[in-house]
Amino acid sequence: MHPILFIVFLPLLAAIIAGLGNKQLGNVPAKVLTTGALFVACALSWPIFIGFLTGNAEASVVPVLKWVQSGAMTWDWSLRVDSLTAVMLVVITSVSALVHLYSWGYMSEEPDQPRFFAYLSLFTFAMLMLVTADNLVQMFFGWEGVGLASYLLIGFWFRKPSAGAAAIKAFVVNRVGDLGFMLGIFGCFLVFGTVSIPEILAAAPSMAGSTIGFLGARFDTMTVICILLFIGAMGKSAQLGLHTWLPDAMEGPTPVSALIHAATMVTAGVFMVCRLSPLFETSETAMHFIAVIGACTCFFAATVGCTQWDIKRVIAYSTCSQLGYMFFATGVGAYGAAMFHLFTHAFFKALLFLGAGSVIHAMHHEQDMRFYGALRKHIPITFWTMTAGTLAITGVGIAGFIGFAGFYSKDAILEAAFGSGTAVGGFAFWMGIAAALMTSFYSWRLVFLTFFGKPRWIQSEHIQHAVHDAHGHDDHAHDTHGHGAPAEEDAGESTDHHDAHAHGGPELGSRGPDYTVHGDGTGGYHPHESPLVMLLPLLILSIGAVAAGYVFNHAFVSEGTGEFWKGALVFHEHLIHAMHGVPTWVKWAPFTVMALGLLTAWYGYIKNLSFPKAVAEQLGPVYTFVYRKWMFDELYHNIFVRPAFWFGRVFWKILDIGVIDKFGPDGAAWVVARGSTYAQKVQSGYLYSYALVMLLGLVGAISWVIAG
Repeated sequence: MHPILFIVFLPLLAAIIAGLGNKQLGNVPAKVLTTGALFVACALSWPIFIGFLTGNAEASVVPVLKWVQSGAMTWDWSLRVDSLTAVMLVVITSVSALVHLYSWGYMSEEPDQPRFFAYLSLFTFAMLMLVTADNLVQMFFGWEGVGLASYLLIGFWFRKPSAGAAAIKAFVVNRVGDLGFMLGIFGCFLVFGTVSIPEILAAAPSMAGSTIGFLGARFDTMTVICILLFIGAMGKSAQLGLHTWLPDAMEGPTPVSALIHAATMVTAGVFMVCRLSPLFETSETAMHFIAVIGACTCFFAATVGCTQWDIKRVIAYSTCSQLGYMFFATGVGAYGAAMFHLFTHAFFKALLFLGAGSVIHAMHHEQDMRFYGALRKHIPITFWTMTAGTLAITGVGIAGFIGFAGFYSKDAILEAAFGSGTAVGGFAFWMGIAAALMTSFYSWRLVFLTFFGKPRWIQSEHIQHAVHDAHGHDDHAHDTHGHGAPAEEDAGESTDHHDAHAHGGPELGSRGPDYTVHGDGTGGYHPHESPLVMLLPLLILSIGAVAAGYVFNHAFVSEGTGEFWKGALVFHEHLIHAMHGVPTWVKWAPFTVMALGLLTAWYGYIKNLSFPKAVAEQLGPVYTFVYRKWMFDELYHNIFVRPAFWFGRVFWKILDIGVIDKFGPDGAAWVVARGSTYAQKVQSGYLYSYALVMLLGLVGAISWVIAG
């Protein structure tokens, strides 16, 4: 039996048992079952990946069962295993297994642990279904499965209003993208007569140059199909325009943020474009569209990340920006580089999210970085692992020498964009360089605010509560991880309060309220390192953040013939040669802007604490505009949400109540009630009344017969 069957279905089996068993099963059995299933799946995935890496494995399709057969529309449920699948298998199972293990500590006081771990495993199964799909319908099944599971995970604390709203927002925004994806699938079946991915990719070149009727006009067939499919990727991978759900998804538990935003759901769109790369290659317009959207996304998200105070939101916008890199890589034809960055990004972004969870755990669920500082001595393992993740995401390394993971993958993307020689590629390159500068700035800003400087803990309401708890001044239950409704709701309200004021709260550089309880800014609070079960995933992911780029660079990108990919995606040898031949300044540009961002963050948050506030005041409305996330939420609220609610009220008050209820259920009830009132008068209970009615009825009947 092929190991892919165990890899895909073990998480599903664990999710079903843990979900149905729930509290009757118990916390420990549910955790052991789901975590064990993921580690087994992970252990089976790495040999498959290594087999393709060493050239000892070949692509295969493993049938599962007959699925649909209706006229010309037929497809089976089967699992495709090739080098592209192998990359996603190790990414998904490795990160998910470590997130499961991390959750043992982070969610230790959560009363609904079986439900949480069942959701995690269900999410993993859906993602595995997506990446092993051999046809578009099966891919859509996994696509919608991760959407459903992410809704359940983001809204896990369903008693918390902000979590429920974030879950609904993620679900609705993704449905917009999914409509495009569905139309793209319909278009593929209409044009090619099949939903089989290999058959579609084989037939795609023959359709280049043809036209199709769409929205009352004629357009290039492949451009329409590719853009519709990419709209689905824009929703799932949070590209500009359909990105608004991503930062709000931080309302879910931190392990959920790591799982959804690091390596799995948000990378589904990148995977889909790479899987269908021969299809996208037939439309230059669609390729340019993808490159422009990706370049704009990486720039936009980086600007917003520079202004945020919530530690998880900074990392969320960082994810959005890095996804932009991956997409403009695919837009210029560097699919191998895009998958390489997806691979390395999984390690360092999961590391940063889980590290942020460790910081939040240490700081009594405080998420505002303005209330951190000087934590490197108190949580040293978290500090060093997050530093490794920061070195990886900023791409620290020197051209010609060894560097961290992001140095190889991000530089490969930038060199490919420049080497493509197109105007769109040049635009993407410069947007990527600007985003790299800001990535370095906001990443080191996070490190300096969190781990360096003086303690600013006592300014936090959460820390004050913790100190009061420790001294017995508050008799409410102490939630060490912020996992219950009370603690997490407080955290959410606190974050929303800070976010509501672009210049509110204690700006860095001001002293804020004068807390002089202990004179050192700590207020008597003592941060604590996370338990080993949370630190172990951080240490393992640190290895990937440090070494993944150096170890796998040759196979993914620099091997000029694309031998590793074995036809799983389009590999342009000429682009690899162009990457190697770019000018020296192009190779040094990422390192230069990385150093500049690091120095700027050091100056503003270590050397001269009044500098950031002065810059924010000088920028004025520009700073506010960027801080408010380019006003996308307000724009969508006015364009879509308010009219939708207005129409809802109109249909409710006028159509539903005024027409349907009035002449439907309410009208029928009124007729019955009024009729029963008159009938009640006839039902007197006297025999002579009934005899009179019977007599009148008999007279009426006889009269009817005579008249007839």
